[in-house]
Amino acid sequence: MTAKKSTPDFILVILTLLLLTIGLIMVYSASAVWATYKFDDSFYFAKRQLLFAGVGVVAMFFIMNIDYWTWRTWAKVLIIVCFFLLIVVLIPGVGMERNGSRSWIGVGAFSIQPSEFMKLAMIAFLAKFLSENQKKITSFKKGLVPSLGLVFIAFGMIMLQPDLGTATVMVGTCTVMIFIAGARISHFIALGLIGLGGFVGLVLSAPYRMKRITSFLNPWEDPLGSGFQIIQSLYAIGPGGLFGLGLGQSRQKFFYLPEPQTDFIFAILAEELGFIGGSFILLLFSLLLWRGIRIALGAPDLFGSFIAVGIIAMVAIQVMINIGVVTGLMPVTGITLPFLSYGGSSLTLMLMAVGVLLNVSRYARY
Repeated sequence: MTAKKSTPDFILVILTLLLLTIGLIMVYSASAVWATYKFDDSFYFAKRQLLFAGVGVVAMFFIMNIDYWTWRTWAKVLIIVCFFLLIVVLIPGVGMERNGSRSWIGVGAFSIQPSEFMKLAMIAFLAKFLSENQKKITSFKKGLVPSLGLVFIAFGMIMLQPDLGTATVMVGTCTVMIFIAGARISHFIALGLIGLGGFVGLVLSAPYRMKRITSFLNPWEDPLGSGFQIIQSLYAIGPGGLFGLGLGQSRQKFFYLPEPQTDFIFAILAEELGFIGGSFILLLFSLLLWRGIRIALGAPDLFGSFIAVGIIAMVAIQVMINIGVVTGLMPVTGITLPFLSYGGSSLTLMLMAVGVLLNVSRYARY
């Protein structure tokens, strides 16, 4: 291990905190009407998001000072714990069900989502495996199958909840890591065809997933049912125009767009801040990914590079899916927008992941 730099990547810290601050403002703006109606407190969601953000920022700066190779040492333990939690969450009476998914463990509004933390545990475990077995990754049996085997077991357990969005992000992140490690494209094509068949099977096995696909292709076919969210999201984005209606002036948050502070917060942001505001958010994410890529390229060892790639891939995939859904380019999935959407587990997990990335940056040469 090379000597540690005195400071982490300052630009990455600023970008993260800026996105977090914008997220807190937008969570309040998007949720104030709904929170007042349901809880008689316009700050209900904003206060909780501020608490989650505080915990996450403390965790980020704490983890930033833990040498990143510690995650290689504890990778097996972390993934065992996360698998245990994925089992526990499925137990009736223990796991909490929301919107048809049994994905949470906790009490009331304060709960954790084990599948979110599985994403980071899987990144650490896979980074350890790839750094120790990179020469075998070109072999289908000795490299690719072992590296993906555990990923698909976790995918299956998350789908039992079911939570297709989180499972897709995890698989996509791990696929990027394995591809970067040097896996053969021909192997990916073969697995891609198998995966496509499996995806079609998942869609056909659940009528609500088929409705999401058909509503994505033509949301106006069922405007009051499966196409409702996409239509209302587009009704928010369209009137925003170039400069938006003004902060706090959204119309769609008045009970048109369901729970706009969560997965569809970007629609409210685009409505209130317009094309300029939406583009600024995308610019911030692009800069954050750029800093992450620089850190991955400058990491002093393979484990540091792989864990940095995994974290950046996770953020990038979530941003692309979320924005794609909100703008009607992809079927609706329950994917949060990193740092902006309301949600304790997602926000805390992302800030913890940035903490790991910041520690890698203290050793990176760039």
